[in-house]
This record gives sequence, structure tokens and C-alpha cells, in this order.
Amino acid sequence: MLDNYLIIHKSILPEYYEKVLEARRLLEDGKVHEVSQAVKQVGISRSTYYKYKDFILEPTDIAGGRKAVLSMVLTHEQGVLSALLARISQAGSNVLTITQSLPIRGKASVTISLDISEMSCTMTELMQKIEHSSGVEQARLVAVE
Repeated sequence: MLDNYLIIHKSILPEYYEKVLEARRLLEDGKVHEVSQAVKQVGISRSTYYKYKDFILEPTDIAGGRKAVLSMVLTHEQGVLSALLARISQAGSNVLTITQSLPIRGKASVTISLDISEMSCTMTELMQKIEHSSGVEQARLVAVE
């Protein structure tokens, strides 16, 4: 997973990168409830937030560790979640929690937390396997700890 990342001191980066993190923290902590509120509060545009939100992580989010949180949108078809869980298991990961929304318009939001301490592949490889799984509309690595 780390082969796609660089560690760069934030003092040489544009200020808006840190503001993207700040906006995401406001949303995650429940201090604001909408992206428009968060970006207004930190002083960046919505387009800047959406462009970078999935690519800017704090060191605690990418440090090698034992747990990962994934967020996905799955099609509501028989066997999609089961096949996804089998793929995760085959990679040597252990599911800790699953949270699934009710399907709306044929799609369900699923959040899975994993124990990745015994995983036989990298997080990047696992994410690629998940993204290419039948029925997975979107997949995002939320955090690694």
C-alpha cells in the first residue's frame, strides 16, 4: 500500500491540502453535517474538497497497523456481499464489524472494519480486488490503524 505514497513535510504543500483534512475532521466529528458547511468554515471550495478528500491522509491513517475501515456501495443482488466477504477472507483479513444500510434504488452502503494483522497481501492489492469485484459500485479505504 505504501508504494503509492510519499511523506512530505506539510510546510512545502499548498495550504488547501491541510484545509481538506480539517474539513473532513469537522464532518467526521459531527461538528458540521454538510460538506458545504465544512468547506465554508475552513475556507476552501467544494470542488477542492471533493478533488482531494480521498487522497490526503494524515500519518496516523496510513501507518502500518492492524485495523482498516472500508466504505463501499454495493448493488443489491443476491451473493454480492457474501462474495466480497469471501474475497476479504481469502486475503487473510478478518472482518470485525459490518454496517449495511437498507438498499435504496438497488444500492446499499456498507462499512466494514477489518483486522489486517494476518493479511497475505498489501492493502493496495486488497482494495484492487474489492474494486474489481462484481457488484461493487464504489470502494474507499477510510482509515488504517
